[in-house]
Amino acid sequence: MIGHIRAAALLAASLLLTGCGDGAAAISDHGPAAAPPTSALPPSPSPDGSVEAAPRQLPGLGPKTLAQVPSRARQAVVVTGRGRDSSLSTVVLYERTAAGWEAAGARWPAHNALKGWSDHHRAGDLRSPIGIYTLSDAGGRLRDPGTRLPYDHGSGFTVTGTGFEGEPLAGSFDYVIAINYNREPGTTPLDWTRPLGAGRGGGIWLHVDHDGPTQGCVSIARKHMKELLLALDPDLHPVVVMGDAKSLAR
Repeated sequence: MIGHIRAAALLAASLLLTGCGDGAAAISDHGPAAAPPTSALPPSPSPDGSVEAAPRQLPGLGPKTLAQVPSRARQAVVVTGRGRDSSLSTVVLYERTAAGWEAAGARWPAHNALKGWSDHHRAGDLRSPIGIYTLSDAGGRLRDPGTRLPYDHGSGFTVTGTGFEGEPLAGSFDYVIAINYNREPGTTPLDWTRPLGAGRGGGIWLHVDHDGPTQGCVSIARKHMKELLLALDPDLHPVVVMGDAKSLAR
């Protein structure tokens, strides 16, 4: 775990760049996971000559997006934005079964970045990055609720101030999951490493909603963040699929 002094310095430095949490950022790693195609195959005949149904695909995703979902991923957090320039979205956790992808929970309301979405996120653009990214690390101001992900607990996740709509930001980082966009997987969400360079932004997280748009992250209610932390299993190679509905449908 990063010491309090180092964590505080990282958090302060991140305020100067875009990132998670609308005013306090962590620094994270990019990596749309390298992915073999996973679009549906034609139905194949069973031994008795009948045609078996193709496995269920993730709903709302088009062939281009489906082709980027890693074949080994067994959990997918799908974040669907209302529109390219909207800060409103929904989040659903899916798990891959023998029959295909199935919802593992309810549809949760969420916020994304103030100006919507971008397929080439830049520092300070106030848009969330479109893409498919692995989920490997978590943390927060509050103690580990029991997640199987590596969890960094400490005061470095403290945030103050107000958001874009004047709402208080306190508690936004009580629970966070680092989205592996422009960050080094396997490190605390507070890690500063940016493989794509500082100009491509960073600190993109799933975190507790503060009832307003974010700088680039995706936020959901505290109870839903806790549920998600308890559900994600690194052995199932979880990913997040995120973007506006039109982009994801390609």
